[in-house]
Amino acid sequence: MKLDDLKEFDASKYLVDEESIAIYVNEMLESGDLKALPLALGTVSKARNMSELSRKTGISRKGLYQALSEDGNPSFDTVLKVMQALNLTFEIKQKQVI
Repeated sequence: MKLDDLKEFDASKYLVDEESIAIYVNEMLESGDLKALPLALGTVSKARNMSELSRKTGISRKGLYQALSEDGNPSFDTVLKVMQALNLTFEIKQKQVI
């Protein structure tokens, strides 16, 4: 099998319920990569309904795709709007020191 024969993995196909979405977003957050959260939200948005998300956030579909892409740089306000529309929230905890 050649590398070109492999299909690109699409995580959005496996985010079928609220629990899997929460686990996915939390894992991406814990990676420490600043781009991880917007990318995770973009993946979750595809798993849900981008048009519905656009309606709920007041951000165009094109704007959402751009902001939540690998090259996107969404504002914190956009991230919060998307999270709220997806029924997600942040939880701030003190980091444990070992």
